[in-house]
Amino acid sequence: MYIQDQLNHAHVNDENLTFYKAIGVDYLTINPPPFAATVSGPAAEPLLKERGEITQYLKEKRALAESHGLRLYNIAFAGPDEITLGTPGRDDKIELWKNTLRAMGEAGVPALGYNFKPIGNFRTATSFGRGGAGYSTFVHEQWEKDVPSHPDKQIDELGMWRNIEYFLERIVPVAEEEGVQLALHPDDPPIPEAMAGAARIVSTLDQYRRIFNLAPSAANAMLFCQGCVTEMGEDVLKAIRDMGTLGKIVYVHFRNVRGRTPRNFQEVFVDEGDVDMLKAMQIYKAVGFEGPFMMDHTPSIPGDDAMARAGHALATGYIRACIQAVYGR
Repeated sequence: MYIQDQLNHAHVNDENLTFYKAIGVDYLTINPPPFAATVSGPAAEPLLKERGEITQYLKEKRALAESHGLRLYNIAFAGPDEITLGTPGRDDKIELWKNTLRAMGEAGVPALGYNFKPIGNFRTATSFGRGGAGYSTFVHEQWEKDVPSHPDKQIDELGMWRNIEYFLERIVPVAEEEGVQLALHPDDPPIPEAMAGAARIVSTLDQYRRIFNLAPSAANAMLFCQGCVTEMGEDVLKAIRDMGTLGKIVYVHFRNVRGRTPRNFQEVFVDEGDVDMLKAMQIYKAVGFEGPFMMDHTPSIPGDDAMARAGHALATGYIRACIQAVYGR
């Protein structure tokens, strides 16, 4: 049973990997990697495009991680605008994704976390909890008072469905060939309607089922973000059982929230939210899920460093305790 944590490619170094090993992390995610497939439009800096150079990069980072007793398990990045919006240059970006998947297969990196939304996450003003810790917060009524403007990212639901189908038809066969699982993250917040003019189609479990059916394959799966699924208003314990039974969970964002609605929630410490985390871990075991689990977001602890190491250590220790209590290892 494994715990995963992530680093921006600029922070993958001996110091941070030593820290991760010390707090009990097993697997590494690079999010994002320095690949041209990860950006919209022309790259502002030199990024890796060709299969050979991507393979070399991944092998080097894999060796570095292994030198610290860690495994490079996956990379993660957002779908670029050309793909999500279906704009000129889409096929070129898809070819870059294919190069990335082929390099991952050659380098032995088995999972790719991604999202499919033209506009990123939305949040409102930070709220504060125990010890003055800052909680990432969303209140829809507040958000509506100052909706961000994205005139170049307007798209309706039909367009989004057409674009994800086009994408999956071309990408899933390559992922299958290379033994890589695609782990699709939910919209955040998971509100199944247009926000700032862009439709959102990864905001309910029914939408996930539709996405799975567009390209039936073990490679077409999900990143089970426990916080987002809770915010959907779903019975998250039932959702773990349902998605786990389908074999669709690649890895888990094992985090807790306060508020079972996408319109009003706080991302709180893992031990104080609305979800019974120990029970959740028991259900993961019951459906045969072997990990990895990762903390994802953590509240901002006063006095913590720029890497939020205190928050990472707290969440990782809590996850390890749940694993040991349930899996016995």
